[in-house]
Amino acid sequence: MNTQPPNPSLTPREVLSAWGRILTGRVPLLSIEITRECPLSCPGCYAYGDTHLGNEVTLSQLSDLRGDALVEGVLGLVRKHKPIHVSLVGGEPMVRHKELSRILPALSDMGVFTLVVTSAVIPIPAEWMKIPRMRVAVSVDGLPEDHDIRRKPATYERILKNIEGREVNIHWVITRPMLARPGYLEDYVKFWQERPEVNRIWVSVYTPQIGEQSPEMLTAEDRVAMARQLPWLCEKYPKLLVTEGMAQAFVNPPSNPDDCLFSKMSANYSADLKTRVEPCVFGGAPDCSQCGCAISGALHWIRTVKVVGPLKVGHFVSGSIGVGRTVNRLRQDSVKPPRWDPDAAKPKPGTGLVQIGS
Repeated sequence: MNTQPPNPSLTPREVLSAWGRILTGRVPLLSIEITRECPLSCPGCYAYGDTHLGNEVTLSQLSDLRGDALVEGVLGLVRKHKPIHVSLVGGEPMVRHKELSRILPALSDMGVFTLVVTSAVIPIPAEWMKIPRMRVAVSVDGLPEDHDIRRKPATYERILKNIEGREVNIHWVITRPMLARPGYLEDYVKFWQERPEVNRIWVSVYTPQIGEQSPEMLTAEDRVAMARQLPWLCEKYPKLLVTEGMAQAFVNPPSNPDDCLFSKMSANYSADLKTRVEPCVFGGAPDCSQCGCAISGALHWIRTVKVVGPLKVGHFVSGSIGVGRTVNRLRQDSVKPPRWDPDAAKPKPGTGLVQIGS
């Protein structure tokens, strides 16, 4: 397994590679919901909402693939888009662990960096740890008293058993109730800092849909308070991956999809490997003014970094997208991410949280 520190932002070399792909009308980041199946029933899961795929069809209604069809379908999308990084999500991607055991080595051989995002409800195969350019992120929603209720049967006990002897990243979504209890953030980080299986701890913030009202949503004041705590915790607990710039990006997120560098640099597919998830991995109508995506925040921050003189990363990416859009019009096999088209139809706002049935 790749033991380099996972960085939601891009290194200078990766940024240059990303620009090259954008200039040729490609997208450097690819996300695939490889299955519609999930044994969990998490409240607030955006993937199964009515508007996730644009009000026309839901993830549960899609026909997904298995066996050779899934393996070849995923590899075909990667060959088509030629990304530098692929995220394999779900549903619960470990439901397709047999197919993943064929997909992951193939992507590594292609020189692609891959991330599998899982609840760890199913044991992570030990042989995956030997695959270069591959990492696994386990989603853990708070301390046991909160997580075990939301994510059963993927409880702390089961997660710890299924990651034993492996190397994983922990993905943590901060919600408002966590900030209401003094010391909650540090207790969470301290627990996972001490686990030998954990390489890094990523932080996201709950991202609502437009018009949503729910107790998970952070207020503007909550975000400011959180942004003060995270860099301090990062210094005390080095596995926590949050720079001061990334923390500030949670306070001032992109105003809309057109302002989001992550949205511009990614393509997202659902379980039939045809349906697109727009305008980003959240689908539907995410409230970008309250975005808490770790990668979006990191890229929103890095766009302000100066490269040469007054020129910043954002200037190069904007110019590259303009060139890439022109190149795409001329290519017969062009890949046209809808969010690159200013006239593309905008998704309708969702109606709030969804409780997934078993």
